[in-house]
Order: sequence, then C-alpha cells, then structure tokens
Amino acid sequence: MKSVFPILCVTITTFANAQSTIEIQQSKINQTLDAYHQAAANSQFDHYFTFYTKDAIFIGTDPTENWTMDQLKSYTKKPFEQKRGWVMKPLERHIFFDETGNTAWFDELLDTSMKICRGSGVLVKVGNEWKLKQYVLSMTIPNDDVKNVLQVISAKQDVLLKDLKTTK
Repeated sequence: MKSVFPILCVTITTFANAQSTIEIQQSKINQTLDAYHQAAANSQFDHYFTFYTKDAIFIGTDPTENWTMDQLKSYTKKPFEQKRGWVMKPLERHIFFDETGNTAWFDELLDTSMKICRGSGVLVKVGNEWKLKQYVLSMTIPNDDVKNVLQVISAKQDVLLKDLKTTK
C-alpha cells in the first residue's frame, strides 16, 4: 500500500503557497489604494492619475459623474491646483480576486468630508502593479433617513430622470 503522505504534503504546500500569494496581493492592493487616497489628499495631480489604467472610469456621487480619465482630469485640475484634494481615510476594506489572480474588486468604507462614503472598484494587474480600471464613490444613507434625503433630492432628480428617460 502506497503512502498518501507525499500527496497530502504537496496539497498542503500548494494551498499554503496560494494563500500566501493572495495575502501578498491583498497587501499590495491595500498599499496601492492607500497611496491613491494619499495622492488625492495631497493634491498630487500627476501622481494621482498613475493609479488608473488609461481607459479607467471614475463614477462619482453625482448621477452625472461617469467620467473617462480625460473628464476626471478636467474636473480635478482646479481643486488640485488650489490644494483642495479629497481626504478619504479608509475605515474598512474588503478585497476579492478572480480565478486568474489578475483582476480584483474591492469595497471600502471611507471617512470623508461627506461623512461615511463607500468606495468600490475594479483593479487589474499591469506588470507587477495594480491599477484602477473603475472607481465608484457613493455617499451612504442610513435606511431610516432615506425618506428625508428623498425630500431634499427629489426635485432635481425628477428633472434628471425625465431627461434620462427621453434620451434613452
């Protein structure tokens, strides 16, 4: 009877190596996202855009903010020149990978000037670096406050809804 010990050792080693690789990549992504937020806080225009792929999309809190990098650069230029970057401090973050290990998605809660926001996005591995393919920033609204918020935003959103429905 042959021993299953060598097969068991290989399986455990393979699992441990895969787990270690995931932890290393999670650490790299955490470092990337932290540096991304720091570049925004420091109004480092050129450095901030190194964290994106060329074809990345930024989706902001306003329903009209679905921007290419050129559009985001245009929007960002003035506040960054005036040293009014965005301070977003991560409170928690979750990172997930596809089966190839070359695409990751995340969600994070952020302490911002708009109180608690949620950032989420997709990163792709480019060489040894992780780059944002998409970033989405959303304001969070406690469920108990939704009716009050709707009272504030309804008039403007009704106009936008009408416009969006007629251009469809």
